[in-house]
Amino acid sequence: TPTTPDATEPLLRSERDGAVLHLRLNRPLKRNAVNDGLILAIDQAFTGIASDVRCIVLSGEGQHFCAGLDLSELSERTVYEGVLHSRMWHATLDKVQYAPVPVVAVLHGATIGGGLEIAAAAHIRVAERNAYYGLPEGQRGIFVGGGGSMRLSRLIGTSRMTDMMLTGRVFDAEEGQQAGLSNYLVEPGEGLSKGMAVAHKI
Repeated sequence: TPTTPDATEPLLRSERDGAVLHLRLNRPLKRNAVNDGLILAIDQAFTGIASDVRCIVLSGEGQHFCAGLDLSELSERTVYEGVLHSRMWHATLDKVQYAPVPVVAVLHGATIGGGLEIAAAAHIRVAERNAYYGLPEGQRGIFVGGGGSMRLSRLIGTSRMTDMMLTGRVFDAEEGQQAGLSNYLVEPGEGLSKGMAVAHKI
């Protein structure tokens, strides 16, 4: 399993609860920001799903689900390298969306950029009231590279998604629920228990 630089903790923690597989983004000091290692860990997890798994719960360790791309590890790329990197994200999130079992994402704190793209690839989203959503890529001169523009437009409509992308508008949990970003809205700290309960009903 790909690990953090000190090799003591996996970037993606994996636990079983009966027929439910719980995958937890595990870079809490980085607000679970996504680097290549974490994307590859997600890809591996969704490539080798055991036959007795009936549902997957995807959550984030610490105070946030995922704050998006780890800009501290962002490097200059040629156009070709940029396309390949985007394709890697596309391939991984396609594995989430088209997994052989349903995926329940549990969202809290920052669910931003690439984190929102990951959430949009899930089939059911449980949000805590401290969750907030944004697509800051346009403000930073980069693009939504993991297929999120297609998935998000299906969830919340092209107009709302365009507003988020062009202006950097942030939705709070209530606005996200009303817009269709989440299926369930629960109190802070209750997201995982609700997500697991939903998963066990599947």
